[in-house]
Parts: sequence; C-alpha cells; structure tokens
Amino acid sequence: MKRMLVVKVDRCLGCKSCEIACAVEHSAFRELFQAVREKPAPRPRVLVGQGEGFAVPLQCRQCEDAPCVTICPTNALRRTSPESPVILESKLCIGCTWCVLACPFGVITLDARSRTIIKCDQCFERVEQGKLPACVEACPARALEFKDIDAVTAEKRQACLLQIERAAAGDAA
Repeated sequence: MKRMLVVKVDRCLGCKSCEIACAVEHSAFRELFQAVREKPAPRPRVLVGQGEGFAVPLQCRQCEDAPCVTICPTNALRRTSPESPVILESKLCIGCTWCVLACPFGVITLDARSRTIIKCDQCFERVEQGKLPACVEACPARALEFKDIDAVTAEKRQACLLQIERAAAGDAA
C-alpha cells in the first residue's frame, strides 16, 4: 500500500529537527556526532520553508505521475514499484537539472559538489525495516506523519462530514 508524508502546518515549529535528522540519515555514518564532522557536510532532503507567520517542511511529494521521472534522460530517477517512492540512482545522474525544472514543488536541488541531484526518498531503507522516515521520527511537534493514502483520504472525508454537520447545525439554529 502506498504511503505518504503528511504535513500538519499548524503544528510546525520551524525548529528544523527534520532537516538535521534527514542530513544525518543520509550521511556516511548515520550518526549525529560523526555527521557534523563529515567533509563535505551531509545535506538534508527536506527543507523548512518560512512563510509569513508559519513554517512548513518541504520535501518530494512523490507524485504518482512524477514529471521528474518522465523527463530524466538517463533514468536516474525511478520507482521500483508503483507504491515505492521516486528514488535516485546517483551513478546515473548527469546533473542536467531537468528534474529540478520539472518538479512542481521546487524540492529537487542540485548538489554543486557532486553535480547530482538531491531529493527525498522517504527514507525507503528505514521504511523497509519497519521504521518511520527520519524526519517524521525527529519532529518534536508531530507536524510530520507517514500514513497510508487510504487513511489520509478517510480522515479528509471525516473532516468534511464534520464540517457539513456543523454547518447544518448552524442553519437549524
């Protein structure tokens, strides 16, 4: 079953714990004290964007019909199954940045040192081990959740029904 990262914008503190956890997870040693000494420093695949009066973690939304996968000339971006996240085979990436331009969310970046792209892979190795993505696990405010798509749509339906019920109760009064 396909899972997705869900962002609860009203809960995000802008603390960047998700960024740190992501960078550590994608570091050579996957341990904070080792990661801060790495040269070059590991880079996060999630970035906390600051709006006016709010913060929100931004990462790959794993589009079903991903334009980054479609446009990649070397097939460096791919899925292993329809339910899997879009992953990067960095050895195949030529740094053309077509995927950066094609991404509707602006969350794919180019690593100037390696000349390959950087994007969220939903910590697929952790998930295969039954763990949560590093950013989700690290969020102290629980602004990030990792859920089945069916659960997300069920919650949205329930919220919609509640809103209709409240509106109907207001009309009756």
